[in-house]
Amino acid sequence: MNANDPSLPEDANGAGPTVAANEPASSPAAQADLESRHAELSDAYLRAKAEAENTRRRAEEEMAKARKFAVESFAESLLPVRDSLEAAIAVPAATPEQLLEGVHATLRQLTTALERNKVVEVNPPAGAKFDPHLHQAISVVPAAQEPNTVVAVLQKGYTIAERVLRPALVTVSASA
Repeated sequence: MNANDPSLPEDANGAGPTVAANEPASSPAAQADLESRHAELSDAYLRAKAEAENTRRRAEEEMAKARKFAVESFAESLLPVRDSLEAAIAVPAATPEQLLEGVHATLRQLTTALERNKVVEVNPPAGAKFDPHLHQAISVVPAAQEPNTVVAVLQKGYTIAERVLRPALVTVSASA
């Protein structure tokens, strides 16, 4: 019998596994004690495994729900924009001024909805340093400004939660 066997019961002082001096190593009492300890540990293992599996399953279900409904608030914030567009179409004899005013109001609604959902415009001013993470150079032109700076923006870019959704399409000044 190995005194360092961790499956043996510890003595009262916690000094380590012991076997009673007058009890043989293969006694029915020691065997029953080991079988009881084994059953206890097996039960604890099975319960822990089941709990881990349940936690994993719940996490997967939560992720599936999050993916499914991720656009819900975004879509909800766009509904007033759609309502405004439908209202503009419903007016049969609108003047060009009324239509332009309605388009501006609808654009403000759309801008607010995008900002509320962390969609931010990337529109670098002329002379801003070219950033390949936010800008896409369409052409390089000679210009009377520092090299590798934005000359003009051809199309605005957008980020969502600091991640590029679409880079700004820009013209960049050539190196001298």
